[in-house]
Amino acid sequence: MKIGNVDVKVSIVAIAVFVFFTLLLLVASLSSPQVQSQLIWLIPALFMLLVIPIALNYMSRSQYADLLPHYEVEAKTVRIKLINENMVGKPVRIEGVVERVYFQFLNRPQYLVADRSGAISVKMFTSPDEDVKVNDVVEVLGQVIHRYIVTGDPVVNCVSIRKIKKS
Repeated sequence: MKIGNVDVKVSIVAIAVFVFFTLLLLVASLSSPQVQSQLIWLIPALFMLLVIPIALNYMSRSQYADLLPHYEVEAKTVRIKLINENMVGKPVRIEGVVERVYFQFLNRPQYLVADRSGAISVKMFTSPDEDVKVNDVVEVLGQVIHRYIVTGDPVVNCVSIRKIKKS
């Protein structure tokens, strides 16, 4: 679904929750007359189970789209091996091969990206523009952060992940 110039993607989990509660509401309304009198607030609540994830995804994707030009200018291309604690807070650009993909069904994907010097976890807190799979060669724009807010090894908070041509 496209809202303005932002392509909104709803996670499978949000759709599953909506379908589950829709079926539950249908069964309950057919079996109990008390539920039918409460449909005036149950149907809007059911509707909100779908609208809230769409709105959140729209807001996060539009924020990432606004940040992208800044990162394209500011980010320095680095090898993964050179990313360390001293780079926390700095924008980086890395190129590598996706070795693993986690949590894509939640629209909060994490990638394990590797180049010849090493591998690093790349976290994205919204759905990416492109569907990135294992063995894709990608360019990542993001900021180096700690894995666990203030502690942990450095990871990349991804603003953009794009497939690039293999060379």
